[in-house]
Amino acid sequence: MVRAALGSGTADRHSVFELFPRRLPEGRRYGVVAGVGRALDAIEDFRFDEAELEFLRSHGIVDDATADWCANYRFTGNVWGYAEGEVYFPGSPLLVVEGTFAEACVLETVLLSIYNYDSAVASAASRMVAMAQDRPCIEMGSRRTNEGAAVAAARAAYVAGFGASSNLEAGRRYGVPTTGTAAHSFTLLHDSESDAFAAQLAALGSDTTLLVDTYDVEEAVRTGVRLTEGRLGAVRLDSGDLPETSKQVRQLLDSLGATDTRIIVTSDLDEWQIAALASAPVDGYGVGTNLVTGSGHPTCGFVYKLVARATGTGPDAELLPVAKKSVNKTSVGGRKFALRRLDEDDQATEEVIGIGTPPDGDHNDRPLLTELVRGGEIVGRTSLDQARERHRSSLAELPLAARKMSRGEAVIPTTYL
Repeated sequence: MVRAALGSGTADRHSVFELFPRRLPEGRRYGVVAGVGRALDAIEDFRFDEAELEFLRSHGIVDDATADWCANYRFTGNVWGYAEGEVYFPGSPLLVVEGTFAEACVLETVLLSIYNYDSAVASAASRMVAMAQDRPCIEMGSRRTNEGAAVAAARAAYVAGFGASSNLEAGRRYGVPTTGTAAHSFTLLHDSESDAFAAQLAALGSDTTLLVDTYDVEEAVRTGVRLTEGRLGAVRLDSGDLPETSKQVRQLLDSLGATDTRIIVTSDLDEWQIAALASAPVDGYGVGTNLVTGSGHPTCGFVYKLVARATGTGPDAELLPVAKKSVNKTSVGGRKFALRRLDEDDQATEEVIGIGTPPDGDHNDRPLLTELVRGGEIVGRTSLDQARERHRSSLAELPLAARKMSRGEAVIPTTYL
């Protein structure tokens, strides 16, 4: 597209692209924005090196003029978007990218790949955290996705309320708290379960978490308590009837005087299984496969569309709204602005999207678009802790129906003005 636009003289036309969802994943009542910080890094670092340019030239993908354009590429435009951790609804203009057609066009794939995956994980994580109530959730899905996505998933889950991750690179790169436990292979390595537990305790201390279902759960719990003289930090259950087994283990721990030993459960958990464990004596959840695959919705279906473009390349060229008319894939033309309409109790009642001009709000309505990039410079970075707090506060604004696990529609409507 860039090559053709350079040839036709339209590559430098002032343009506005928007990244948005046409709808929520089926049955979901809200979504969660994640990946904003990663997207800003991607925009800032987006370059074509010599090896990449040689590939493009040698395969006939670009001509010399396009290769020269790529060699000098730097995004110089402006970006606005929903802040990381914010909830979203159908039509929400999650990202507004303004610049020349060419410089905004080449960002499409990288922005969609980040937003679609990270937001899918965060949306699933938010539901899991809601079902866990005050019990912590640990992200443990690295072995169920590729190595790059594993780090992104840990970050997105943390934004949506997970307390920690087993992925150490997420800790190094983003500061996500890390925690973990041993695998069954560690127990099987040793001549006895007692030897395995003793080795782990010697290395990590009595506050570690022992995996107790390699052989016999009751015997393993007794061994762990004996070796720590009742000061064992936690046990992990990874199989069987988790509600019933957790009750039996809690009773056993208490009878042995290990009343402070926690019970962590894993084993292909999702938000429904977490909800089913609400009355069980469980102290935390380790979630893997269903988290990193979006719990049935591995993508959010976000799209990136041109919604306005200049009629020419001069500074006085008029900005013309444009839109698709494809069946079931229509878009709304014109640059968007958004606010969250709140009632007198500060509860969200409506997602209001203004076309061309910001919609009017009253004393407590909340504008949703924040400035992220200005003239090619990143201006909207926030910390993960800020994103976590934003998610908590934006979720608290929603009607109680947002926390239902049953399939439903968006809990508030989207209105265009």
